[in-house]
Amino acid sequence: MANFSKSNAPQFSMDVYQNEYLPEGGREVNAIVTVTSTGGGTIGSAVAAPHLWSAEQGPSAAVAIMVDCSGSMDYPPTKMRNARDATAAAIDTLRDGVHFAVIGGTHVAKEVYPGNGRLAVADATTRGQAKQALRKLSAGGGTAIGTWLRLADRLLSSAEVAIRHGILLTDGRNEHEAPEDLKASLGACAGRFTCDARGVGTDWEVKEVTGIASALLGTADIVADPAELAGDFTQMMEAAMGKEVADVALRVWTPVGTTIKFVKQVAPTVEELTGRRTEAGPRAGDYPTGSWGDESRDYHVCVEVPAANVGQEMLAARVSLVVPQPDGSTQNLGAQGLVRAVWTDDMVASTSINPQVAHYTGQAELAQAIQQGLDLRKAGDIDGATAKLGRAVQLANNSGNADTAKLLSKVVDVVDATTGTVRLKAKVEEADEMTLETRSTKTVRVKK
Repeated sequence: MANFSKSNAPQFSMDVYQNEYLPEGGREVNAIVTVTSTGGGTIGSAVAAPHLWSAEQGPSAAVAIMVDCSGSMDYPPTKMRNARDATAAAIDTLRDGVHFAVIGGTHVAKEVYPGNGRLAVADATTRGQAKQALRKLSAGGGTAIGTWLRLADRLLSSAEVAIRHGILLTDGRNEHEAPEDLKASLGACAGRFTCDARGVGTDWEVKEVTGIASALLGTADIVADPAELAGDFTQMMEAAMGKEVADVALRVWTPVGTTIKFVKQVAPTVEELTGRRTEAGPRAGDYPTGSWGDESRDYHVCVEVPAANVGQEMLAARVSLVVPQPDGSTQNLGAQGLVRAVWTDDMVASTSINPQVAHYTGQAELAQAIQQGLDLRKAGDIDGATAKLGRAVQLANNSGNADTAKLLSKVVDVVDATTGTVRLKAKVEEADEMTLETRSTKTVRVKK
């Protein structure tokens, strides 16, 4: 074990962007909080649990890979082979010393490797054994994803590690358990491990896969072509291996009389956090953000303050970062952001919208417009779908979100992007529509 000094603790920083000026009687305060974690991969979770970190290998971690083995994985037969190859590629990406397991998922969850309710520790031997065991993966049976997640949770919790992560691949709908069973499993696993979810092909349900990733604070995506799975799995595992601090929470304190309207992540994706608050002492609440490596994310905090007279000012919210400690307490990570409110009779000051706030308000509306537009299209409401997707094209164009604009152009013919004038395409490839829906919450940052 390394000796822990301040120098090998992750460095978190926080910046607040807002217009703090309110007109007389104004009550709503909006701020974008940018959180950045740096350390160049040389640091570890010493900050949370020094005994779970080594100088040679970084933070201790456990990963469970859940592979769909239901009957539909045989159509086409290359799909199962691609899934095996992708899992092998992910296993090759595990760094030495990481605990891991492979789970085969059907209407029941089976331990493929190492078995007996335990985890293997990655080295040349166990990687070879695991890849050998993948040959036993064959397609047959139904789909009950909740059982896969509960087995992953049991296995991941058997090791005392700093980072716990799951990777889940499915190609079909969760037809062999009730929606409330999956919901209960997600509730049981939330906060215990993070999980990235991928849908392969086009026969799965977007809202199921994105719902799993959202509940478990991971990423969701489509891999329409099974041949691209290995590259995707490698990237996912590299990202998981780069995580250095788990269970980071955004702690928001507000003064008496102030209420929180919402807290949401707005970059790199839109993620609603308001309903996930856990109380953290008088007038403070914690919002979960999952595991961090070297990265930066943006959060939109909106609070309602008591009305005040011109010339008055107040601290509307204080934002900090905390991680849980083994003894049940929390440790503050040192970064802090202050959200202020100042009442003025200067109309120009009080009516100007901060560019960061305006940008991310637009990105959140963009995600919502896409989801509503696609739902209306599926329901056969052509006019409603055209209006919503037209607004989405306009927002994507205005904010410079080129990736989303490109995805939209596969679902609608764009007549005029600046006004959002579009026509629905008569024929849309299913993969294009599913890609747009799955990636609808991806945002672009404000151009500096």
